[in-house]
Amino acid sequence: MGKIKSKLVRRSSKTFIEKGIEFNENFEHNKKILGSTMPSKKLRNQIAGFLARERKQKKKE
Repeated sequence: MGKIKSKLVRRSSKTFIEKGIEFNENFEHNKKILGSTMPSKKLRNQIAGFLARERKQKKKE
């Protein structure tokens, strides 16, 4: 998989952040937070990875 994520992944991760759910740079931590809410394992992992990468980029700035 490349770095380009679908609109669904980007949009849903944005809504999770707007809801006030705290994510961090750790993929495993994000995956556990999303574990109960996501019906699809693949989608959960994509969103958790996207959120981890976004947090790393914000921390770097």
